[in-house]
Amino acid sequence: MSKPDTDCIRHALSGKIGERLDCLEIFAEIGSTNSYLLAEPGPPPGAIRAALAEHQTSGRGRFDRRWISPPLSGLCMSVAYTFAQTPAQLPGLTLAAGIAIVNALRQLSIDGVSLKWPNDLVAKGSKLGGILTEVRQHHARGTTVVIGTGINVTLPAASLQRLARESDGGVIDVASMVENPPSYSALAAAVIEQLFDMFSRFETHGFAPYHKTWPQYDWLHGRRISVESPQGLLSGVAEGIDRDGALLIRTRGGRKRILSGSIALSAHAAARA
Repeated sequence: MSKPDTDCIRHALSGKIGERLDCLEIFAEIGSTNSYLLAEPGPPPGAIRAALAEHQTSGRGRFDRRWISPPLSGLCMSVAYTFAQTPAQLPGLTLAAGIAIVNALRQLSIDGVSLKWPNDLVAKGSKLGGILTEVRQHHARGTTVVIGTGINVTLPAASLQRLARESDGGVIDVASMVENPPSYSALAAAVIEQLFDMFSRFETHGFAPYHKTWPQYDWLHGRRISVESPQGLLSGVAEGIDRDGALLIRTRGGRKRILSGSIALSAHAAARA
């Protein structure tokens, strides 16, 4: 995979978004782009800041799980955006970001990607990438949100095999889906552009537009799943999401709302109900 280039990324952005890009940094190696942006001053309200890494040594996902990606094998990027006021439906932001990233992939002719609630990109039943959202509150300058994304693009065969053994549902990369994967810079620019559009829309309209369109991205709907959550272990059939982004699951005891949890497919997950 070609190395990222700041000039190429900026050139690929539309004028409006290029003007709102407060800072763009590329690191040959860094612990975590999310941790880096969380430690830095947030961008001014309405602006976006991006940090990319050719290699992350301490990449992480939800619940501090490790995100493993060999150097220059995929997109490792975080973006920060400052809301002038904290949106009421902020927990739904990860789902909205997922929709934005799938749209960025479609823009590059990478089709067939769905979203596994709450933060996984899925293609052909395997994990293509993940999203990590973290929030930093400010007293005077609003709320800064950092969204990190990792997308497998050209994983070495040995890494694909090892990660497939270590994961429940398998791992896939873009190179397995399209003949000519996009350059690092083209992929980064498309994701930055779509995320900025999402932030702007979310600031004005909240989660409502994304709740409406979620069903067309929803990989879990109708599947039998188990959810390990603060409410305990629940099993049932996924039935979409609520208006605030909570997962809805139909159990023997009735429909339950899940705000946070780890999802596993049940033995007969393929059977839709």
